[in-house]
Amino acid sequence: MSTVLDVNGISRSFGGLKAVDEVTFTLNKGDVAALIGPNGAGKTTCFNLLSGALTVHSGSVLFGGHDITHWQPHQRARAGIGRTFQIAATFRSMTAIENVEAALMAAGLRTDTASQLLQDVGMAGLTGTPVTALAYGDVKRVELAMALAADPVLLLLDEPTAGMAADERQKIMERISDLVRARGITVLFTEHDMDAVFGYASRILAMDQGRLIADDSPDAVRNDARVQRVYLGEPETGDA
Repeated sequence: MSTVLDVNGISRSFGGLKAVDEVTFTLNKGDVAALIGPNGAGKTTCFNLLSGALTVHSGSVLFGGHDITHWQPHQRARAGIGRTFQIAATFRSMTAIENVEAALMAAGLRTDTASQLLQDVGMAGLTGTPVTALAYGDVKRVELAMALAADPVLLLLDEPTAGMAADERQKIMERISDLVRARGITVLFTEHDMDAVFGYASRILAMDQGRLIADDSPDAVRNDARVQRVYLGEPETGDA
């Protein structure tokens, strides 16, 4: 199994606060991994370090065997790292298809695949609709199509179901699962919806106060006493 992402002891501080503290993990081709933790655990900072939006203070990031620790976001994107955001990052003055065409042009690719990308994410009937007229769940689908435009090897999804109703959350996670399986994409996603996490992740990484406290199968993480205490809201068992 080939390693796609190799994260070695990355850290990032803001003043006296160590938001990410010596985090180490690897992702292999085809992994669908969830990064969970309470608010302030360091999940988004970790994503920003992986995408290049923030610089790493120590440690290294290897992608496909290449050291990308000091690469800029556009370099990582062109190398095959796609990303979506908790608050969808789309061009509000454009239609759905214009957004995807812009993403294709930024990747140096032909724009005639934009309609197919929107169809792939379930937006076939809304390609000419302005983003401002779309329901929020559909805006997230447009952003997903934009992230897929450059044919990424690794997809970082920051709360892909944020702002959606329960039935929409299930639909978008099913769609993502089908797409990444068909394309062989490796995925790391953050999510507060535990149904989405335990329903679709093959592996779960848990963070607390900047540190990685668990990295295992969903069943193992569900039963991890420290994860239960800091995130799932269950008390640890054992002697006081």
